[in-house]
Parts: sequence; structure tokens; C-alpha cells
Amino acid sequence: MSSDGSSGMPPSPASVPTTAGLKAVETPRPSAQRDPRPAVLLLHGLCANPLELMPLARTLRTAGYVVDAPALAGYGVSTEKETQGEKAPVTRFEDWLALALQHFDALAARHEQVVVGGLSMGSVLALAVSLRRPVAAQLLLSTSLHYDGWNVSPWRRLLPLAFVPPLRQWLSFREREPYGIKNERLRAWVAQAMASEHVSAAGADTLSAAALYQASRMIRFVRAGLPQIQAPTLILHASEDDVSGPRSVHELQSRLGTRPEQIEVHWFHHSYHMLTLDNERSAVAHAARDFLLSRVPVSASLLAHPISHLSPLAHRHNLTEETFHEQHA
Repeated sequence: MSSDGSSGMPPSPASVPTTAGLKAVETPRPSAQRDPRPAVLLLHGLCANPLELMPLARTLRTAGYVVDAPALAGYGVSTEKETQGEKAPVTRFEDWLALALQHFDALAARHEQVVVGGLSMGSVLALAVSLRRPVAAQLLLSTSLHYDGWNVSPWRRLLPLAFVPPLRQWLSFREREPYGIKNERLRAWVAQAMASEHVSAAGADTLSAAALYQASRMIRFVRAGLPQIQAPTLILHASEDDVSGPRSVHELQSRLGTRPEQIEVHWFHHSYHMLTLDNERSAVAHAARDFLLSRVPVSASLLAHPISHLSPLAHRHNLTEETFHEQHA
């Protein structure tokens, strides 16, 4: 069994986050008094939505953290718009960062400490926030500093040609299996959702050249600034990531300004790019939770419920789901 009581068996479609599940992500409440609980800003991936972050957000909220996982206009997709066949225009990466900073500042106005994290390109956006704000810690999942995973087309080297205006305004690239998901049942559900609604918990069925161009600009911005970032950092990555290979992890380890002892790396061997939804989703969420409990702890007096069930990493070695999970300093 997994450490949150789940069986570790492949998820059923009913267990996958839905639009209604967005209510589970806590939005900071206005208050004249600062909330002593640490806050976590979670950023979804490119042309995606907060649904992909729900399992992680739920685990962190249970551990006592205030979590904000906003939908970012011009960067992600709206499930409502997509079901109507409409797509919001892509904005510049500077606008994505400005929106993320607004959410960070709102949390910082009410909380002493704010953690920033993200999945895929959301991880890169989180790093961009760290370049502009004093973050308490970073949660970097499936960081995409390079598109070099095993499922990326060898034609990717020609992608810059699609960035030339006006081509990038009308070109798009269709997502293909496995959609970043190793679990076959969940992958089938995602494929069905993309075919019928053009969007799923794993993101949209297409990526526009305009979005990829802005993402490439943000990657360059972040890579240039990595030595300036000094926050404690957790890096979670799949050894079989189909979108971004180990090179992104190695660059983070070698170029972040964070002291080596403040960087923690976990490799997952039974998942693909969408770590928060795939086979090891519970292990991923628990690794993030345990890292924050050690680096940005929640005072026991602030918890509404006892946390005896929040077992540390050392007690998870015998759990089926986490058999292929490696931790490295």
C-alpha cells in the first residue's frame, strides 16, 4: 500500500481529478492578520490547468500548508473554453511571470513563508518566480529545461523554424501517446478526454508554436539566472521521462546557486513526465510533503488534525508503489 493508504494499483477514471476537484485547492483568504502557516504556490504546466496538481495539493493541505494552484490565463487552458472549441490567445512569458508574481505576493502578504513549485514548464515558471522573490523553498517536478525525452521527435531541432513570425501564430503540434503517463488505464482515460473535449487533467491535445516560443524564451531567462537562486530545492524526476531527460536535473544540480546540501533529488522509475498523476503519484506527493516538513515546517499547534499518519521517507521502503523510488542528496 502507499503511504496515504491507497493500494498502489492503477487509478480508475473516477479517481482522476475533475473540474469539480478545483475546489480542493485552497485559495488564500483575505485577513488583516498574518497567517502563521507556510503557503505553497503550485504552478501548472504549459497549455495545462491546475487539475494535474490536485493530488499533490491535497497532500500538502492535509499536512497543514495553505496551497494556491491558480489557473494562469494566456499560459494554460480553460476546461470550459476548450469544451466549446475556443482557445485563449497565448501571451508573452513576461505576462505569465507577472501573474505568478501576483499570486506569490498575495500569499506573501498573509504568510511569513511562501514556497513555490511547479510541474514541467510550471517548474521553470517557479524558478522564474524565485529569480524575482525570496522564496522559502522550491518544489521542482519534471523540470523542462530541455525537451530531450525519449518520446520527443528528432525533428525538434527544426522547431525554431516554427517560431518565425507569422508561422508561430497559426502552427500547432498535436500531443501524442503516452501523454506523459505510463499507467495504461489512466492514459486511455486521458486519450478519451482529449478526443472528446480537447483537454484533460494531463493538459491540452495540442501545443501552439506561439506557446512553445514563449516557453523557450522563459527557459533561456531561467537558465541564465540559475546561479542566482539559493533556496532549498527538491527535484523530482522520472528516470523514463518522455519529455525531458536527466539533462535538466543535472543542470539544476550543477548550476543552481543553492548549496549542494540544500538540494534533494528523487528519481522515480515507474512513471513518465506527469509525475503528479502517474503510478507513483502518492510517493511524489509524500516526498514533497516530507521535504517541506523538514525545511519549512508547520507548527504542530497549527494543525487541525494530528499528523501521526505523516510518516517520514525512511518508513516508506516497504510500500509497493514506491519500490522504484530513489532518493539522492
